[in-house]
Amino acid sequence: MKWIIQNIWHITQQIILKLQTVIIDAMHSKIAEALNLRNEPVAILWTNEKPEGALGFKGRGAGCALVLLAQAALRKRTAAFDRENFGCMGAGTGLGFGLQQDNFPLGGFETFKYFLSTGLEGQGKDDLVEKAKKLGSSEMRENFLKGEGYKKTPDLVGNFLKELPTIEVPTKYVVFKPLRDLEEQDEPIVVVFVANSDQISALVGLANYDRPGIENVVTPMGAGCHQICIDAYREAERDNPRAVLGLTDPSARKNVRPLLGSDVFTFAIPYKRFLEMEACADESFLSRSTWKSLAEQ
Repeated sequence: MKWIIQNIWHITQQIILKLQTVIIDAMHSKIAEALNLRNEPVAILWTNEKPEGALGFKGRGAGCALVLLAQAALRKRTAAFDRENFGCMGAGTGLGFGLQQDNFPLGGFETFKYFLSTGLEGQGKDDLVEKAKKLGSSEMRENFLKGEGYKKTPDLVGNFLKELPTIEVPTKYVVFKPLRDLEEQDEPIVVVFVANSDQISALVGLANYDRPGIENVVTPMGAGCHQICIDAYREAERDNPRAVLGLTDPSARKNVRPLLGSDVFTFAIPYKRFLEMEACADESFLSRSTWKSLAEQ
C-alpha cells in the first residue's frame, strides 16, 4: 500500500510540474520569441474579478475595443469590459455580451442594417434622417446617412448578424491581459498575436504544421473585436479549433493605426490550440534558416 501511495504521489508531482511548465511556457511564448514580435501576445480571459488598475471604457456607445487590445499588446496594460462598459455597440457583441445591435442608436437592429450598408437616406425614413443630420461628427453623420458600405443591402446585414456566433459570456468581465502577466489562476480562452505580414505567414504555417488539411486558419468577415473574441470563442468549442486571422475591418484598422502602425493583423488562437502550437515551435520551420532570415529583417 505504501508503494502505491508513493507512486501516486510521484505521478501527481509530475503532473503538477508539467502544468507549471505549461504556465511558464505560456507566459514566455516560444512562438513570440521565434517570430521576433514587437508586440506582446494578449490573453483574453473570462472572469468575475476586475484586475486592479485595468483600462476600460465608461458606458456604451463610443470607444473601440481594438484600441485597448493595442494598449495590452504595445503598452503592456490590462483592459477589462463588462455589460455596462464596453465602448461601441459592435464591441458589446464582439466581446460576448449578446446582440447589442438591438440597442443601436436611432432605431436599434433595423437602423444598424442601414448603417452597415446603404444608409438611411432615400429609404423612406425621413424622421431618422433628420435625427442623423444632428449627430456630432461628420464621419458619423455620413455613416448613418450614406452607410458604411460594408454590405450591399440591409437584408445582407441581417443575414450577417444571423451568422455571427453571438454569445453571453458566463462571467462579469472580459479581460485583455498581456500574456507575460498571466498568473497561475488565470485561464485564458484565447491568445491573440498582433503581427506583421511576415509573422502572419509564419503563424498560418505553424497552425497547419501538425494538422491534416489546409484550412486550419479562418478569416470570417466581421468587426475587429468579433475576430479576436466571438469568432475565436466559437472555434474554442470545436474538437479541433482553428485560428482566426483578423483586423481585416477598415474601421478597426483606422482606430489602431496610431498605436500599431499600418502593417499588422491579428491572429487569435483558442488557448488549447495555442498550447499545441507552442509545443511544435522548436521542431518546426521556425528553427530553420528560411524563417530566421525573415525574422531578422
